[in-house]
Amino acid sequence: MTLTYIVETIWALSALGLITLVLLHSPKGDGLGSLGGQAQLFTSTKSAETTLNRITWILTVIFMGMTVILSANWLPK
Repeated sequence: MTLTYIVETIWALSALGLITLVLLHSPKGDGLGSLGGQAQLFTSTKSAETTLNRITWILTVIFMGMTVILSANWLPK
């Protein structure tokens, strides 16, 4: 298993996570996140939105970082 394979796997998983989290987001509180019983997992909807925002930003940074690394061919082959 090479380092490139590991980075590509992390990149793909972060992309799938981003897609999922973006679908869960809702600017008015009536998106797909309301279907999953989101209020039961967190103490409030504000807490849920804050958590979703943080996780989304973390995954965005990971995805963009991996994109730069993979596109620049900085990894040894």
